[in-house]
Amino acid sequence: MTNKTTWDLTALFTDPSDPKIPQTINQVSGMAEEFEKKYRGKICNFDAEGLLVCLQDVEAFQAKIGDITLYSSLAFSADMTQPQTQALHDKVEKLNAKISQQLAFYSLELGKLLKAKPELIEAPALANYRHMLQRVYRRVEHQLSEVEEQLIIEKDQFGVNAWEELQCKWLNTRLFEVTVLGEKKTLSYCEANGLLPHPDRSTRESAYRSIYGGLGKDGEIFASALRNICNDWVAVSKRRKYASPMESSLISNDTDQNIIDRLLSTVEEGKAAYRRYLKLKAKLMALDVLGNHDILAPLPDAPELKFTLTEAQKLVTEAYSRFDSAYAYAVKEMFEQRHIDAEPRFGKRNGAFCASHYNGKSAYILQSFNGTLTDVFTLAHELGHATHDCYMARNQTLLNTHVPSIVAETASIFGELLLTDLMLENAKSDAERKALLCLVLDEAGMTAFQVTARVWFEQALYRSIEDCEFLDYKTICCHWTKARDRIYGDAVRWFPEMEAEWTMKPHYYMANYRFYNYPYVYAQMFVYSLYERYLEEKEAFVPKLVALLSAGSSKSPLELGRLVGLEVNEADFWRGGLKVFERFISDLEKTV
Repeated sequence: MTNKTTWDLTALFTDPSDPKIPQTINQVSGMAEEFEKKYRGKICNFDAEGLLVCLQDVEAFQAKIGDITLYSSLAFSADMTQPQTQALHDKVEKLNAKISQQLAFYSLELGKLLKAKPELIEAPALANYRHMLQRVYRRVEHQLSEVEEQLIIEKDQFGVNAWEELQCKWLNTRLFEVTVLGEKKTLSYCEANGLLPHPDRSTRESAYRSIYGGLGKDGEIFASALRNICNDWVAVSKRRKYASPMESSLISNDTDQNIIDRLLSTVEEGKAAYRRYLKLKAKLMALDVLGNHDILAPLPDAPELKFTLTEAQKLVTEAYSRFDSAYAYAVKEMFEQRHIDAEPRFGKRNGAFCASHYNGKSAYILQSFNGTLTDVFTLAHELGHATHDCYMARNQTLLNTHVPSIVAETASIFGELLLTDLMLENAKSDAERKALLCLVLDEAGMTAFQVTARVWFEQALYRSIEDCEFLDYKTICCHWTKARDRIYGDAVRWFPEMEAEWTMKPHYYMANYRFYNYPYVYAQMFVYSLYERYLEEKEAFVPKLVALLSAGSSKSPLELGRLVGLEVNEADFWRGGLKVFERFISDLEKTV
C-alpha cells in the first residue's frame, strides 16, 4: 500500500540508483562545457540581443541542473543515514562546485558588461530581465577576479560547506532521553523536538532539558562550526569590499540598511506588547512567570486538539479555498502528487521546508507531522510557499523566480492567517478560541520578536570577531542570552541549558548566506499589514495578491508592496504590523 505520509520523488528520479542520474550528470557537464565554449570572453561585448540569448541559455542550464540538485538534496534530507543518499549528495555537491568554478566567468563578464553599458538594463529586448539585471548591477563592485572566485568556491567545498553539513548531521543523528508522561524514552531529534509544545509541563521540561543539555555537552563542536563559518565570512566580506558582514544579505534581499534598521527599531519599540502578552499567558497558565518551556505551550485548560494528516489537509484546503477557489489549486496538487514528506523518523532533517521544482511547476515539502495544532499551521505555512512557487513557475522564466527571502515568506504567513480566521470561526468554545489566539500570538511573537534577537545575536558575533574576541562555546552563549534577554526581560525564566539554544538553528550555519533571520521579521510585519488590506477589500484584493506572487523576482520588494497598496519605504510603515499583533492581544484579553 502507498505510504501517503512520505513523498514521491519519481517525477525527478526513481531512487539514488536510477540510471538516469549519471546520464543527467553527464548531460549537465556537457551543457556546462558547451556554455563555456560559446560564451567565455564574449559576454563583455554583447548588445541587448546577444545578452538575451545568453540569459535564455543560462535558464535552460539551470533548469537541467536544478533537477539533479533538487533530488539529491531532498533524498539526503529525508534520510541522512543511508549510504546511497549520502554518496549521491556528496557527488552532486562536488559537481556543483566544479561547475560553479567552471562558469564563474559568466557572472563576472555579465557584471563587467553592465558596468560598461548600464543602459542595457533598460533595453526593450531585455524587459523580462530588467530587475534581475538591476540586482546583478548592485553586486558588480563586489566581484573578484575569476581566479579568486574559483578559489573561494574551491575552499568552500571542504571548508564552510563542510562545517554547515557537520552541524546538520550532528544534530540529526543524536538521540535524546526524554521522560514522556512519566515514561523514559530514547528519541531522535525530530521526535524529541515534537514534544516541546506537549500539554504536560513535566514532559516539556524533560524534552527541553534533554535536547539543550545534550547539545550543550557538544557545545564546542557547534562553536567550532559557527566560529569558522563567521570568521570565514569576515574575511570574504573584506575581500569583496562589503561595508559590513550584513551588506551581502541586504543585496540578496533586494533591500537596504535603512529599511531594515527601521524594522528592527520598530520591533524593539514593540517588545513591551510582546511582554504584555507573555505575562497574560502566564496568568492564563496560573503561573507567576512563564518558564522557557511555557512560551510555546498550550494552555492547561485548552481542549486537546490532535489532527491526522488528512484532517490537516482538509482544514488547510478549506482555508485557502475560502480566499479564492483557484488559490487552493497548488494545495490540492501537492497532496494529489504526494509531494509532502510528513512522517517523523530517525535520520530525517529537522524542521520544515518547501523546495521549488521549476520544471515540474510544483514544489516539495518536508515536515515531521506529529498531529499537533502547531503542525497544522506549519503545513499551512509550507503550502503557502508551494502556492507561491506554483504562481511564479507558471508566470515567469527561471531567472525571475529567485525571490529574496523578505518576499519568499509572503504567501506562507498569509496562509497561516487564512487558517487562523477559519479556525477561530469554527472554535467550539471560549477555551478553544483562547488556545488558537495563543498559538497565533506565540508564533508571531517568535517570528517578529525572538527572531529579532537572533539578528542582534549575529551582529554581536561579528562585532566580537572585529574586537579579536575568541568565540568559544561560552562566549557565544553569552552573546545569545544577552540578545534574548533584550527582548524577553523579566517575562520569562530560563533553564540554564537554554544557553545552548543557538546550537540547533541551521540558519546560523548556512555557508555564504549570513543574516538569514531578519527576512522573517520583515515578512511577518509586512504580511500583517497585507492581511489588513485584504480584510478591508475582500474579493477585490484577490487579484492583487495573485499578481504579487506571480511576479516572482521580476519586481523589487518596494514595487511588490505597491501592487497591493503598501509603501514599505515610509518611515512609520512597520508600526502597522505591530498594531495587528496588539489587536490579537486585545482579542485574547477579552476572553479572560
